[in-house]
Amino acid sequence: MLGASINVVPFMIHRSVPGIGPNVLPAFLFAMLPALLAAFAYGSLASAMPRAGGSYIYASRGLNPYLGFIASFSQWFGLSIVIGVIAYIIVPFVRDVFVGLDWMQAADLMEVASIRIGIALALIWLFIYINIKGGKFYERTVVPLMFIMFGLGVIVIISGFIFDQQDYVSAVPESAKFLEGTEGSFDPLVFLSAAAILFSSFIGFDAIAQAGGEAKKPNKNLPKAILLAITIVGSFYFLFTIAMYHAVPWGYVADQAVAKDITAPGLIGPLLPVGLSVAILFGAAIALINDLPAMLLSVSRLVFAWADDGIFPKKIAVTHPKYQTPHRALYLSGIIASIGVLGSHFAGDFFLGIDIMVTSMMVNFLLMCLTLITITKVNPTLANEIKMVKSLSKQRLIGYGGVLLLLVFLTVHTLKDLNADVDAWYFRSTPVWLIVMGIGSAIYYFKTKALKRSGKDLKALFSKLPEE
Repeated sequence: MLGASINVVPFMIHRSVPGIGPNVLPAFLFAMLPALLAAFAYGSLASAMPRAGGSYIYASRGLNPYLGFIASFSQWFGLSIVIGVIAYIIVPFVRDVFVGLDWMQAADLMEVASIRIGIALALIWLFIYINIKGGKFYERTVVPLMFIMFGLGVIVIISGFIFDQQDYVSAVPESAKFLEGTEGSFDPLVFLSAAAILFSSFIGFDAIAQAGGEAKKPNKNLPKAILLAITIVGSFYFLFTIAMYHAVPWGYVADQAVAKDITAPGLIGPLLPVGLSVAILFGAAIALINDLPAMLLSVSRLVFAWADDGIFPKKIAVTHPKYQTPHRALYLSGIIASIGVLGSHFAGDFFLGIDIMVTSMMVNFLLMCLTLITITKVNPTLANEIKMVKSLSKQRLIGYGGVLLLLVFLTVHTLKDLNADVDAWYFRSTPVWLIVMGIGSAIYYFKTKALKRSGKDLKALFSKLPEE
């Protein structure tokens, strides 16, 4: 989730978690710990079970079929909603590009609700089409966007280290009052609350696992790709955020975050020539756009895996006759993502969608770490296929460490959500998530009951991997 993770979340965090003050960077670094442990768990499980559906396959075969479904249903719902959130917040970045180019009429159009919603929906369905076309077409689309995104992100990093906060005061005089005498206190609960939100920045490597057998030599390449993703992208995140806070006073960032929606390009833009400012705005828009195809790939493969096991209607598991991709699963995920767009518009606060996603993915990652602990007893045959982190003691260290940290994060995040001052209960992420998990549990109950009536041996079904 590179786009929102570096351009929005590390700065808007001051609105979501007031009082984090100058501790954003330590919280950002701390948030990486459970993500790293979850990445090792994902990588280890992927080496043994390289199939489409990733987390669903891992937990249903190595932990418990119901918990496997809940882990993946949670992931599917959270990521589908946040796909809509990301598509919705792309439009203001495009608007700011137009403002930078002095195309004011085009910029004004981006403020029209119907146009903003229309563009967001068009982006979602464009990338559904790209995913349906398959791996090579997907690669030709996403890889160039990735290079543009990283290249323009490097401009921000270099600029952030070249300029300092005195330079920023010269460019933005109203930030002067935040330069001196702005000190923040350290509150452990606030720190953990911020770390829980910033944890969302590292979500995305799980998308690699969902494609499973579609990769070449998946047993070897999936674990490597997962660890490379979390290491390279995590380092890029941290450099980007350090550079931004080196150039822009944190007090000014916090003040602006409370007053309005802010982004990294908008904050650092006053330090740069107009051309460069427009370029990084364009890069941020590209980064957000680039989030969409990988996330759609991830969530659609989960639906495909459920249908393949009979937990969803079999018709959903049908692949495209020409491209051999799960087009119907993509359509279903696209519908939920489209609801995310509409929800972002009518709720008026995209952070609700991010909070839902954080809860969903913490539960998912926690269950993946738990699966790494239990798989040796639940399914020793598949446990013996693990080719990454073969040592049982190391597996348990990763598993227990991940479970402990993620439980702490989830508890703090839930308490923050339940104690938040909101206008109505449905503006809290926890009850919304619980309702959706209740729906998921009902689906699982009725579908497994139907499978049993049909004579299906569920123990045999969930003890082996589906056909490639």
